[in-house]
Amino acid sequence: MSATAAATDKHPGRLEPVQLKINGMSCFACSRRIESALNTLPGVRATVNFATRVAIVDTNGDIEAATLCEAVHQAGFRACLLTNDGHSAGDPDGDHARHLLIRLAVAAVLFVPLADLSVMFAVMPNTRFSGWQWVLTLLALPVVTWAAWPFHRVALRNARHHGASMETLISVGITAATIWSLYTVCCHHQPLGRRGIWQALSGSDAIYFEVAAGVTVFVLAGRYFEARAKSKAGAALRALAALNAKDVAVLQPDGSEIVIPADELREQQRFVVRPGQTVAADGLVVEGSAPVDMSAMTGESKPIRVCPGNRVIGGVVVLAGRLIVEAAAVGADTRFAGMVHLVKQAQAQKAQAQRLADRIASVFVPGVFVVAALTVTGWLLAGGQPDRAFSAALAVLVIACPCALGLATPTAMMVASGRGAQLGIFLKGYKSLEATRSVDTIVFDKTGTLTTGQLTVNAVTAAPGWDADELLELAATVEAGSEHALGIAIAASAPERQPVADFSAVPGRGVSGTVAGHVVRVGKPSWIAPRCGSSSMVAARRDAELRGETAVFVEVDGVPRGVIAVADAVKDSAAEAVAALHQRGLRTILLTGDNPASAAAVAARVGIDEVIADVLPEGKVDIIEQLRQRGHVVAMVGDGINDGPALACADLGMAMGRGTDVAIGAADIILVRDNLDVAPLAVGLATATMRTIKLNMVWAFGYNIAAIPIAAAGLLNPLVAGAAMAFSSFFVVTNSLQLRNFGAN
Repeated sequence: MSATAAATDKHPGRLEPVQLKINGMSCFACSRRIESALNTLPGVRATVNFATRVAIVDTNGDIEAATLCEAVHQAGFRACLLTNDGHSAGDPDGDHARHLLIRLAVAAVLFVPLADLSVMFAVMPNTRFSGWQWVLTLLALPVVTWAAWPFHRVALRNARHHGASMETLISVGITAATIWSLYTVCCHHQPLGRRGIWQALSGSDAIYFEVAAGVTVFVLAGRYFEARAKSKAGAALRALAALNAKDVAVLQPDGSEIVIPADELREQQRFVVRPGQTVAADGLVVEGSAPVDMSAMTGESKPIRVCPGNRVIGGVVVLAGRLIVEAAAVGADTRFAGMVHLVKQAQAQKAQAQRLADRIASVFVPGVFVVAALTVTGWLLAGGQPDRAFSAALAVLVIACPCALGLATPTAMMVASGRGAQLGIFLKGYKSLEATRSVDTIVFDKTGTLTTGQLTVNAVTAAPGWDADELLELAATVEAGSEHALGIAIAASAPERQPVADFSAVPGRGVSGTVAGHVVRVGKPSWIAPRCGSSSMVAARRDAELRGETAVFVEVDGVPRGVIAVADAVKDSAAEAVAALHQRGLRTILLTGDNPASAAAVAARVGIDEVIADVLPEGKVDIIEQLRQRGHVVAMVGDGINDGPALACADLGMAMGRGTDVAIGAADIILVRDNLDVAPLAVGLATATMRTIKLNMVWAFGYNIAAIPIAAAGLLNPLVAGAAMAFSSFFVVTNSLQLRNFGAN
């Protein structure tokens, strides 16, 4: 089972969503229109993220991608199927920013003399010379036409499809100011009989060229800085996705090597990795020993040494030595590609705050036009001059653009998920953020979570008449098929093994199988010998548990025959991580299937006060449910196959990224580092992200609520309104970018 498949959803029967890359979106309202177009198709449920330009489409499996793309085309946009190969799809925001910069530079160069001359002619009418109006016209027209064309183009496209967006507001404002100014220039100094009735009634020579050009410059500047900021927001994920090797040296049967593109590598092929090179795929080290650098992927500063029998993840860099690796998962099936896919899915999901913004935006643009019309009507009925009425309505159109509202949540999530991935924290979606901020209880599994999971056999006690080595060989043979850390340790302790038949694993209890005609069971004492056992076995179990070790019983042909004592070292980072969680006021619980004595010994070493031991997998679910029924918001941290149900049941599931696919698939947050200090880091990142989203939403809502009445009252110059609107979006994006520094010391 690949990481991608395991981590896609907690519901195994559900089809994986289709992802579409959307081109042509210019504002928040565009995403709303695309969503509506897709959701009209039968059996389709779509969400479109303006910040990432990706549509996530859940279908019943009967609709082809071409049909979805055609629906997007009918809405006035372009779409293509987005593959999940884990590679970077380029930097569209960076390209967009460069194009905007050219238009911005031209517009700014023309706007400066236009604004200076407009002010001079208005303040000192005696400086006006013959044809001064046409000088302003020549300076303004390139700005309001060519430089503002991106806004006009989108507005025209929206009109063709009977829609409206933020660009519609901007384009209408610029066009109205330009037409008013041209009308004034052409008609104002004509004899009364040749002047327009409207101009004669107004008696005004107001020219709004500098307003039309200024709005263009300020909005272009806002969009440019916004595109640059969004490019930076996505840089972390693009850098992670680009970690994969480009080429790989495949080992041939005769010992020679052939270099092929990494995407042509296949499972079970062996490839060579030399110092400074990147491991091209997930695999098993079959030869060589070397330290590998995982800092780019997980943020771990210390290299990790791998040797034959160790697994490696695609994307890590070999620092010294030469490795021969047998590929186990390639391309989109690698663990890292699957996690990058998770981040992309998380960025396309919507939080409750974002869904509220969606509902507001669906009626906002039409509502702004109504407010602008009422503004003009109100001013005229109150006896105001038409140019004052026009100026107030223009300010309403410009200031009201709720771009900040659409960017408030997805931009913060984009930055947070990218930064989290750099730190080894993969957020599956907004659910993890919204749950983390209210978590008050952290429940830990023991083996592989608080401990290293690298267990070793410390002692073997055999019943009278049995040889300890023979007993260990039988147990290791059966445990060779187990995924549990205890089983792996026992299997590794006896390289000589016999064939096993009828293998069966009982989660939370142990394994069984037939070896050389003997039925062998290896597992928990309560499963093997709940009521009996020799005195030597009872004593061996007691001594092991007093040392903080785990006692595993071995049964042969229905009779308990021995005890294997397995020790597991506590992670160096565990005590510090638990202390950090306590500083946040969180309650910590150790919940394990291990015996009470061993669990208590580990809990004492890491600083956990509450221990619930000897619990089966289904018992873990019951205990978490009991905690939730008491009003606690529970997070579960685990890594094993038996942790899957508990991770899914908890309000927030955090899986160690080197755990099983079942645990990763059930969790909401994946902690790629092997160090446990990433757990409080994940809580801190979620808290900081929700705080940023809240500040963004308060600003976006407050800005529009306060600004529109001020503009309608005529207290806001349209030029200032354009600058304020651009600043609003810029503030939201730059505030979100602060999350890029989270965790930097």
